[in-house]
Amino acid sequence: MRKIGLFLLLISCFQIGTAQYTELINSRRPGFSDSPFSVGTKVYQVEAGLFYKNIGNYLFFNQAEQQANAYNAKVIGTDINLRAGFFFEKLEFSLDLGVVNEKRNYTKPTAFSESAFGLNKLTVGAKYLVYMSKFADKSKEIRSWKKRTSYDWKRLIPSVGVYAGLNTNFLTSLHKNPDGLSPRIAIFTQNDLTDRFVLLTNFISDKLFTDELENSYIITATYSLNDQWSVFAENQGFFRKKVPNDFQYGGGAAYLFNKNMQIDASVRSIIDERGDNTFLFGAGLAWRIDKHQDKFKMVGSDGEVSKAKKEGNFFSRLFGGNKGKKQRKVKKIKAKKRKIKELKPKKSKKQKRAEKEAKKKAKEEKKKAKEEKKKAKKAEKDHDKNYEPPKNDSVNDNN
Repeated sequence: MRKIGLFLLLISCFQIGTAQYTELINSRRPGFSDSPFSVGTKVYQVEAGLFYKNIGNYLFFNQAEQQANAYNAKVIGTDINLRAGFFFEKLEFSLDLGVVNEKRNYTKPTAFSESAFGLNKLTVGAKYLVYMSKFADKSKEIRSWKKRTSYDWKRLIPSVGVYAGLNTNFLTSLHKNPDGLSPRIAIFTQNDLTDRFVLLTNFISDKLFTDELENSYIITATYSLNDQWSVFAENQGFFRKKVPNDFQYGGGAAYLFNKNMQIDASVRSIIDERGDNTFLFGAGLAWRIDKHQDKFKMVGSDGEVSKAKKEGNFFSRLFGGNKGKKQRKVKKIKAKKRKIKELKPKKSKKQKRAEKEAKKKAKEEKKKAKEEKKKAKKAEKDHDKNYEPPKNDSVNDNN
């Protein structure tokens, strides 16, 4: 069940352990909160979804006219979030945009309608992990049941990340900021309260230095049901100038299709001081291209981690100045061929006894043959020694 720990916050971009990268995709969908962790270097991720929003009674203050305006609207659109990790494991860059088709019916100060199709948001930004909480993995504790089941209070210390972005103003006439470009900053925290339950908290200040300044918070609780399914509940509050505060409540679920893809669905409603009855339905998916490569650390005999030697400077690594560098020559050594020992079939006691007797008999016969050969050689030697040539009597007879 180790996958459960990895899947804990697929809805809201979770992270467990000591690295940014995870074997399974981590996504912020379908919740609106974000975690302090990045997707990891050389990981390219797309998170997109469709939504339908019915706005019952939205009130805002028009700075140009110096009066309050109110309208109701129906919106169909898509949210797209592009995320990528570069340079450092703790650093992530993102592009957040939305395309909508919206029709507004104004009720205050005068009744009229207008509609627009196009971008309602376009924000570029970067996120960096400042502090990562560390806690023990008690699943490996086998000596003490008490230590394995006791609660690790270090889980209450959150991981912390910071975000900085820029809201562009290439938007429709309904969504343009009269003051133009504006910055967006945020602080993200995450608590892994258990191996299944995770709590996210976001503090956001949006459209800074403009009359549409908006401060908000998001609290998201997620729970992993099994290896594939997770559910979440979320509360979000908005605080604006001269406008009643908004409080949104949402919930949903995410399903892990495979290690690089997740699908999700959610619903939320808005309760505020003006009696708004806004609700929103959404569904989408997250998909990533994983080109991540783990970095290995050299550890000396004394246990100290040695720093890797950097080749080139920042700009040479950024623009590929060291790509043409020749690789250091390494002496090649041929591997010795090892003889494979053939496995002999196992013999019975009867076969072993017969082989032993055959060997003994062959040895005796060899010994006997050797003795006979020795005797024959000796007899031949004695014959040559005692041999007398015959006498020539024919010579004497002629005389």
